[in-house]
Amino acid sequence: MVKEDRATWKSNYFMKIIRLLDEFPRCLIVSADNVGSKQMQHIRAALRQEESESVILFGKNTMMRKAIRGHLENNPQLEKLLPHLKGNVGFVFTKGELTEVRDKVLSHRVAAPAKAGALAPLDVIVPKQNTGLGPEKTSFFQALNIQTKITKGTVEIMNDVKLVTEGERVGASEATLLNMLKISPFSYGLKVEQVYDAGTVFHPAVLDITDEDLRGRFMLGVANVAAISLAIGYPTAASAPHSIVNGFKNLLAISVMTDYTFKEAEMTKEYLADPSKFAVAAPAAAAATEEKKEEAKKEESEEESDEDMGFGLFD
Repeated sequence: MVKEDRATWKSNYFMKIIRLLDEFPRCLIVSADNVGSKQMQHIRAALRQEESESVILFGKNTMMRKAIRGHLENNPQLEKLLPHLKGNVGFVFTKGELTEVRDKVLSHRVAAPAKAGALAPLDVIVPKQNTGLGPEKTSFFQALNIQTKITKGTVEIMNDVKLVTEGERVGASEATLLNMLKISPFSYGLKVEQVYDAGTVFHPAVLDITDEDLRGRFMLGVANVAAISLAIGYPTAASAPHSIVNGFKNLLAISVMTDYTFKEAEMTKEYLADPSKFAVAAPAAAAATEEKKEEAKKEESEEESDEDMGFGLFD
């Protein structure tokens, strides 16, 4: 097989990325820091098994920007992708549900040991434990200010120790200790940086928003509008129900304090006139409810006995 020259390879790459941008309505912009080639192969294979077609494409940022800029005449909305082509990033083009593809991509993470000089993606806490290491390693722990004691001829860490802080570089001593304890604290995989969907670019956290979240946000806004409307005395559709209820409360208060009455106020006035009637009615209602529960239990037990009737263990 003849290897194509660089100019031909670039031309084919430009044509491929343009074809994918035209063919797929949405994509994920992912970063691939510390992701090996074998791990990438597994991710590609997993996406190929999906019912919805998905394609992963990486390349130099300069080439991706050049290809997109050359295609802006046909699709100006692609310009929104350009600010996000920074670092070791690529595209996951898809026609399927973005949430499902995102979850599939993120599920392929590989545990990795801490390497000296690497930027820690999270805090690393070493739990108290018997390390199984010999007493000759005591000085190593002392250098890291880790309290230890000798138990049955081995070094035991007495308390949980925060060894590495998120966002800081892993020191050589910390990396050596984690490797000695056979702790692989980090995991690496593709990370979704941004989502592109039909001309809109947004943060991947938006994919986790549910209908309940939207409904809750909307109702919170309605409540705020109602509160402001009531405070300034300006009626709106949001404040109208509250105004009606408040008006009814005022009418009820007037009815209670005067001889004026209306249908909705009769029960309240009756209660105030003789509270004992309602005190008697409450236990009676509770007793009736208990009787209904007992009857329901009795019927269930009878049905169970009817089902078992006529059948023995050896029939």
